[in-house]
Amino acid sequence: MGSGAALLSQMTYEELDHLCRANALRMLGGFPVDPERDMDLAGFQTLLMLGPDEPAFWPIFKSSPEFQEPKDPMDHWSKRVIGALADQLSGKAFFPSDGPPYPPFFTWATRTRRCHSSPVNLLVHDRAGMMVSFRGALALREAVVLPEPPESPCLSCAETPCLSNCPVNALTPDGYDVAACKSHISSPAGRECMQGCKVRLACPVSQTFGRLPAQSEFHMRAFLGPDIT
Repeated sequence: MGSGAALLSQMTYEELDHLCRANALRMLGGFPVDPERDMDLAGFQTLLMLGPDEPAFWPIFKSSPEFQEPKDPMDHWSKRVIGALADQLSGKAFFPSDGPPYPPFFTWATRTRRCHSSPVNLLVHDRAGMMVSFRGALALREAVVLPEPPESPCLSCAETPCLSNCPVNALTPDGYDVAACKSHISSPAGRECMQGCKVRLACPVSQTFGRLPAQSEFHMRAFLGPDIT
């Protein structure tokens, strides 16, 4: 624990991000822990949110032993890799799959001020767009100086293509019709959607993010469940 804390005390945000990228991850933001609000983070000063480093992530995950596991392979990969980072930095790892009760990843994401609500109520990130996803979070005992977050990319998006790109109008400002979405993706007409949600991909920031279609299909198949062929 002492060596990890000493290592962390000498590292900047950029150096921590470099360490994450060496493990096919990126820091997608963070926030200072509030001792009065964050009782589940007692003893820590900073929480960092981690997501895949696209497009490097997919080939590394695909070549991992976890990829061959029949159930939740990406969760298992994340727990191994992010768990090791937490040990290295004398921190603590949290994962979206932990629970119930589940860690408040949605709330944590908005507290970074790098994730915002989009016109269709999906999270949008300043770098990942609507393709943002979190593999885990790192709670650190040291205070890390965080860069000032940019404004929401939606504020400068005049065309709002996310509002008009769902073939069955399943994602709207009024909510998400999950049944209509799954029904369409499962049909022959929805095969193109298996390469990635058209609403998410329509976001101009998403289009610069670099997620590979094979990874999007992996997530789509997980979303549809084990019966999809």
